[in-house]
Amino acid sequence: MSVSLATSKKSSLQIPCVLMRGGTSRGPFFLEADLPDDPKERDRLLLAAMGSPHVLQVNGIGGGNPMTSKVAIVAPSSRPGADVDYLFAQVATDRAYVDFSPNCGNMLSAVGPFAIEAGLVPAQIGETTVRIFNRNTATTVEAVVQTPSGLVDYEGETAIDGVPGTAAPVKLTFLDALGSKTGVLLPTGHVREFIDNTPVTLVDYATPMVLLRASDLGLAGEETPDELEANADLLVRLEAIRLEAGLRMGLGDVSDSVVPKVGILSPARHGGTITSRYFMNSKRCHKGHAVTGALCIAAACRLPGSIAHDLADPELSSLVHLEHPSGRTEIDLSIDTSGHISRASLVRTARRIFEGKIIVPASAVFAPLEGIQQRGENAHDHDTPTALLRRPGRNDHDYATP
Repeated sequence: MSVSLATSKKSSLQIPCVLMRGGTSRGPFFLEADLPDDPKERDRLLLAAMGSPHVLQVNGIGGGNPMTSKVAIVAPSSRPGADVDYLFAQVATDRAYVDFSPNCGNMLSAVGPFAIEAGLVPAQIGETTVRIFNRNTATTVEAVVQTPSGLVDYEGETAIDGVPGTAAPVKLTFLDALGSKTGVLLPTGHVREFIDNTPVTLVDYATPMVLLRASDLGLAGEETPDELEANADLLVRLEAIRLEAGLRMGLGDVSDSVVPKVGILSPARHGGTITSRYFMNSKRCHKGHAVTGALCIAAACRLPGSIAHDLADPELSSLVHLEHPSGRTEIDLSIDTSGHISRASLVRTARRIFEGKIIVPASAVFAPLEGIQQRGENAHDHDTPTALLRRPGRNDHDYATP
C-alpha cells in the first residue's frame, strides 16, 4: 500500500476486505498488497479494524472472543509447490497485541475459497486444489475446494460440530506439519516428563502443545469451557506449566505468546478416540477445538508412552475422533511404511459473509500506539511476497486509499 503520510493523517483509510467464516472461526481476509508495507503500521491497522484493545471490540469488527478476533492475510506465492502464501494474525482483545506465532487451521479452511475468488488461483470444473504455504509455521497445506461450475460453491450437506447448518466441504491436507515451530515432533526428546510434579507430553505437530491428563489436575475432563475459565487456581497452574514448557521446547519466554497451547485430555465418552479441552490462551478455553490442536493431539495418540496414547481408545486406527465441547472432529492420519505420520487430513467448511471496505482512522494507523506488541511474524520466512492480483471485475479505484 502506498499512502501519503501528510494527507492520510487527516482522513480515513478504506481497506478492501472480505469477512469469512473458516471452520469454527471468523475474521477479515485481506490481500497483503492492500495493507501498509511497514509491519508496525499494518499491525496498528489490524488493531483498529478489529476494535482492539477493548474486551468487546465495540469499535471494530472483532467479536470480543479469540475465535472471532482473527485475521488472514493472503498473497500469491513465489515458492515451488505453493499457489498462495497465508499469514495468520491473532489479535488480542484486551491489549494492543498482534501475535503471528501460531497458525489457525480453522481460518485456513477459508483461504482456498478466498484465493480463488480473489483471482489468485484459477478455478477448475468440479474441484479446485489450492496449495497454501503458511508463513507462520513454514508448512504447506492442500485445500480442495468445491467449484462444480468453475465458481466457488459454499452450499452443501457437510456439517461440522460447532457451526450451525451445513455447507460445502473443504478438505485440508497438512503435508509437512511435523515440528511446526521447533522442527521436531518431540522438542525435548522425551515422550513424557514432569513440570511442577505434573506429567506432561510436549509435542509439536501443526502447533506446539503441552498435553496434560485431566485427572492429574483434579478434573474429570468433561468440564465446560466456562467452568474451566472460572477456575482461577487452575488457570494460574496451567500458565506456570505452559511458561516452563515454552522454555523447554526452545520457544523462549512465551508469556506474550499463545503458543505452546494447552490441551487437557481424558478418555472418550461418546464412542470417539479421546476427549480434549483446548486452551486458546491463558484465560480462554475453546468452545470447540482448534484444527491444529486436533492434529497435534491425534499425532500424540500414536506416540507410545505419551499422555494422549495412554488415554486414547486402545483400538486406535488411522482415524482419530477427537471429542470436544461442541462435538467431535475427525482426523485422518496417513502413516508411512516406517510408522511415521506423513500427512494429516480433515474436513472443514467455510462461508463468505460480506465483502467491501473497512474504514479505519488514519491517525490510528500512523500515530504510534503506546504499548503495541508484536510477536512471531514470519518465524520461518523473511521473503517479501510479490504484488497481489485483484479480484476479476474490480477496478483499481475500488482499492484506492482516500
